[in-house]
Amino acid sequence: MSVLVGLIVTLGMLVIVPAGLRLMDAPDLTAVRRLWPLFAVPGAVCLWLPRGATATALAGCYALGTALLALHAPRRLLRTRSAAPAEVAVLTALVSPSVAALALVAERSGHRLFGFGLDILALTVPHFHFAGFAAALVAGLVCRTVDRPAARFAALSVPLGTLLVLLGYFLDDWAELAGAVVLTAGMWTVALLTWRDVARARHDRPTRVLLAVSAAVLVATMLLALSWALGEATGLPHPDLTWMAATHGLGNALGFALCAVLAWRRLRENEENPA
Repeated sequence: MSVLVGLIVTLGMLVIVPAGLRLMDAPDLTAVRRLWPLFAVPGAVCLWLPRGATATALAGCYALGTALLALHAPRRLLRTRSAAPAEVAVLTALVSPSVAALALVAERSGHRLFGFGLDILALTVPHFHFAGFAAALVAGLVCRTVDRPAARFAALSVPLGTLLVLLGYFLDDWAELAGAVVLTAGMWTVALLTWRDVARARHDRPTRVLLAVSAAVLVATMLLALSWALGEATGLPHPDLTWMAATHGLGNALGFALCAVLAWRRLRENEENPA
């Protein structure tokens, strides 16, 4: 499982986050975008080293980059003075990598942060790169594009569900299940709006395919997340963490996040350079 999780997190650090930052309407992020490889490459390298001082130092370098990114959230809030759903989603995306980085530093040092096991800390890292950053970002983009109550619901429920899942770590499995339900509702709404409204617009075929794949994958991956959370809370049979990493984790990383950011990047480029 550690190899697969390492590959997924590497994709998040080196591809998903920098590509996602380019989709944000935030000129003040230019410096962070340019400097991101200086933080992300050490972060990716630390994933493949044994736990210890070197891995921890490299993880700390990545944490510094995510902290600089997170500092843009309060600055953006002060500038926009907006609590619109799309803004809430963007703010969540800005802060989420720092949560992942905190878990990464603890896991690479072998420290059971807040008493959590190292396996849970290791899985927290991809969760907040993909559910926290990528999913919130895409929900915000959908909300800005589709002017419907369902889009506003998605842009709020994805951040809320991510937060509830985090709180569930500290409370109990039932609280985590509640977070999974809210997050799944938001992600399925994102999938529906992506399929029905965004993908069916007059876009080129590769963009429509990428959007359709990202929407379809969410249906399956979030169903897996629900089954796991329900099993943890009730004791019913459910996939183990290795199986979840290979299905839910890999599907969200490649099928949803990568396809979604590539599609939205194409949409942005087509808007800036119309034929």
